[in-house]
Amino acid sequence: MRTTLSSERAERAEPRNEPRAALRAEWTKLRTTPGTAWLLLAIVATIVTVSVLTASAITCPGLCGVDTTRISLTGVQAGQAVVAILAVLMIGGEYSTGMLRVTLTAMPRRASMLAAKAAILTGVVTVPATVAVVASLLAGRLILAGNGFPSIALGDATVLRAAGGSVLYLILIALLSLGVATAVRNSAAAVGIVLGLLYVFPIIAQAVSDPDWERHLQQLGPMSAGLAIQATTDLASLPISPWAGLGVLAGWATAALLTGGSLLQFRDA
Repeated sequence: MRTTLSSERAERAEPRNEPRAALRAEWTKLRTTPGTAWLLLAIVATIVTVSVLTASAITCPGLCGVDTTRISLTGVQAGQAVVAILAVLMIGGEYSTGMLRVTLTAMPRRASMLAAKAAILTGVVTVPATVAVVASLLAGRLILAGNGFPSIALGDATVLRAAGGSVLYLILIALLSLGVATAVRNSAAAVGIVLGLLYVFPIIAQAVSDPDWERHLQQLGPMSAGLAIQATTDLASLPISPWAGLGVLAGWATAALLTGGSLLQFRDA
C-alpha cells in the first residue's frame, strides 16, 4: 500500500516538475553549445557599431528634421540577422545532428519542449538586446548632439517606448525564427526564409508604383511594420502606428510558432 501511494505521488509530482526540468535542459544545451557566447556578443557589437556609424555619417544642415532616436537605433536592422541565426541554431542544430530524438525521448511532451526553448530564447536575447539598445541610444545622443542635432531626451516617453519596443522587436524576431526553424527542420533554409520575410516586403514596397499598395506592404511586412515602434516624430505619417506595427510582428511570430509546433507534434522527429 505504501509503495502504491509513493508511486502515485511521484506521478503527480512529475508533471509539476516537467516545465522546470525542460527549462533547465534547454538552458544547459544553449549555454554549452559552441558559439552561443560569440553570437550574443555579435548581437551587441553589430547593433552598436552600425548605430554609431549611421549617427556619425549625418550632420544637421539639411537633415535637422530627422528622427534622432530612430537614427540611433538603426543598428537593430542589422543585429536582427544575428538574432535570427542564434534562434534558428537553437533547434536547427538538434535536427541536423539527430539530437532532437534524444531530447524528445527525455521530454516526450513536444509542446512543452518548444515552449521551454521559446522561454529560454526570450531570456537570452533580452540581455544583449537591452545592452545594445541602451548603448546605441547613449552613443547616438552624444554623437548627434556633437553634429548639431538636438539632444535626445532619454527620459521622454516616446524615446522609452522606442527603446523598449526595439528590445521587444528583437525578441519577436527570435521567436519568429525559432518557429520557422521548427517547421522547416533545416538551419540554412530557415535563415533564408526569415531574412526573406524581413527584407522582401520593403523591397517590393519600393518597387511598386501604387502608393496604396506600398502602404499596405509596409503595414504587412514583419520588419517594416515592427520597426515603426522606433519612431518618435511624425507619427501621423507612418504607414502603421508603433504598437500596431509591433503587433503585426507578434502575429507573424505567433503564426510561425503555432505552425512549427503543429508540425513538430504530428510528424516524425
